[in-house]
Amino acid sequence: MRRVFLTLCAAVTGLVLGVAPATAAEPPTEFGTHWHDPVTAGPPVSVPDTPSCQVTVADTEFRDYTPYKGTYTPPAKCGHRWNKVVLRLEGSVAGRQFDRLGYLHIGGVEVLRTSTPEPSPEGITWKVEKDVTRYAPTLRVGQPVEMLIGNTVDGTYTGVIKVKATLTFYTARGPVKEAATPDKVLTLQGAHTKGAVYEGRLTTPRNSERIVAEVYATGSGGGCEEFWYLTVPDPASYSCKAKDGPYREVQVTVDGELAGIATPYPTVWTGGWSNPFLWYVIPSPRAFDVHPVEYDLTPFAARLNDGRPHRIAVSVVGLPAGQDGWSTPTNILVWQDAKAARVTGGLLTRRESDPVNRTAYEPGDERRLTAEGRHSLTVAGYLDTSHGRVTTTVDRSLAADFVHRWNADESTDALRAGWHDDEKVTVRGSGPATTTATRRAYTMDGATTVGTGDRLRTTMTMGDRADHATLRGGRVTDWARSDDTYTGDAAYHQNVPREQRHATGVSRERYRLHGPGTCYDRTLATAQGELTEDRSGC
Repeated sequence: MRRVFLTLCAAVTGLVLGVAPATAAEPPTEFGTHWHDPVTAGPPVSVPDTPSCQVTVADTEFRDYTPYKGTYTPPAKCGHRWNKVVLRLEGSVAGRQFDRLGYLHIGGVEVLRTSTPEPSPEGITWKVEKDVTRYAPTLRVGQPVEMLIGNTVDGTYTGVIKVKATLTFYTARGPVKEAATPDKVLTLQGAHTKGAVYEGRLTTPRNSERIVAEVYATGSGGGCEEFWYLTVPDPASYSCKAKDGPYREVQVTVDGELAGIATPYPTVWTGGWSNPFLWYVIPSPRAFDVHPVEYDLTPFAARLNDGRPHRIAVSVVGLPAGQDGWSTPTNILVWQDAKAARVTGGLLTRRESDPVNRTAYEPGDERRLTAEGRHSLTVAGYLDTSHGRVTTTVDRSLAADFVHRWNADESTDALRAGWHDDEKVTVRGSGPATTTATRRAYTMDGATTVGTGDRLRTTMTMGDRADHATLRGGRVTDWARSDDTYTGDAAYHQNVPREQRHATGVSRERYRLHGPGTCYDRTLATAQGELTEDRSGC
């Protein structure tokens, strides 16, 4: 692929954009100098009808790579009993600018990782919201704030990124109960990156009875790891190389012992696949919603509860040795046994399959690489708590398949890929066993071609699907199913001034969410930067 690399150069509680209703105007025949503000079909964060308080966390602009630093103070009038805490970000940018990756830390805890849309010359605004109730333990006291959306402003790239981030606290009153949250949210002490590994020290409370790590894993930085799913090994001839090919896996270890595995989501930022016209109005799934990858580390709780610091390391399998390009900041969520000063136990089982990472290359006028990856891990441990012995078993199974086709000068470049990440957590105690099962499926089917007049065309279909079920004693007590599908087709003339690009682009997103008492179904469509459809219904 002849990459322009217009990218990052240097469940209902997810993150979503505010959406304006569609206009009735006919779309233009090609992109102009202004287009609709970014929108997404995802559901808004639901909030209770109770009194609320708002706190501004940051109100700043980014012209370079200097972080904003401030102080967060909890809202005095809303107490400490909250049903929901919602982070809202409002942004604006005008002129010319790449997409940029950003984060927001409160008390060192990463509460938001996001990216920005690329602007029109006349400017755009966008809104993002995220349910951050799980971080309530951090938000109950004053904390330092750090925020950064790394940016470059010069004679060519003129877009100054302006943002305002607020937290709104919805009180728990009357029938509206206080949200169940972790008791503590910790970060890794002395965290640093060593080669391709992010590691630090973790000391948990000695009465921890559940421990979950969340890792905001993103391949980024404008290099090949931004498009890790397209990389090829030798002897294949291609512009992005990786010794082991396109398979990536995010692993967590405890004191050097493998404790969790996960599939990273194949995020496409808003300049990705050499064609920002695909993403100007509707971004790809998760482009503004970098969900953390979660790992249940409870089987290791007995070891972590000894009062001593333990080494936690996060690494990306498949990343070439000595190469950067991944960011893996990590939070640790801890639930404590309120009736025990110390919880003891042990690790029962840690069993993994032999990892599979195979590639096959077929040279010719059309080069073809097929690749597959497989890995599974089972970890079990027990804890003697104030309410009896509790055993937690975590089963996780990963699979990925790739078919990559391209020609000699990469003017034709196509990928069809699918990822599966299946997880089952079973907790056995005094009553019936409880199992939480999650099946995640990600798909990508895209192609870029360069034709007559150096006209580049990109087609793309992406899927982000998940099935969740909770079983107690073998009977389903809760379930949810989400399906976020994006399709797009955009083209423009390369290497000419903006007014000569004659860019066109259509895109569509449908987001569906179903569960007991829940039905959400929304479709958005665009043409040449105009919103042409905004339809909801179940």
